[in-house]
Amino acid sequence: MRSATMVIDGMTCGGCVVSVKRVLERVPGVSDLQVEVGEARLTVDDALVTEAALRQSVERAGFEVEEVVWSNG
Repeated sequence: MRSATMVIDGMTCGGCVVSVKRVLERVPGVSDLQVEVGEARLTVDDALVTEAALRQSVERAGFEVEEVVWSNG
């Protein structure tokens, strides 16, 4: 398990936060999810999900992932 902070462009309101939270909640291997305007903090099971899958989920919701910062968790 690793922790990640995703810097997300295009989130401007509470509705955006809800949209990003909903898509990330559906990704297998994501836990301890906290989403605020501009970023998401989460714990990821590397055996179940890749960074590319996380990025694709957020981008399909209409937002751009600027950066993903990883730390061992």
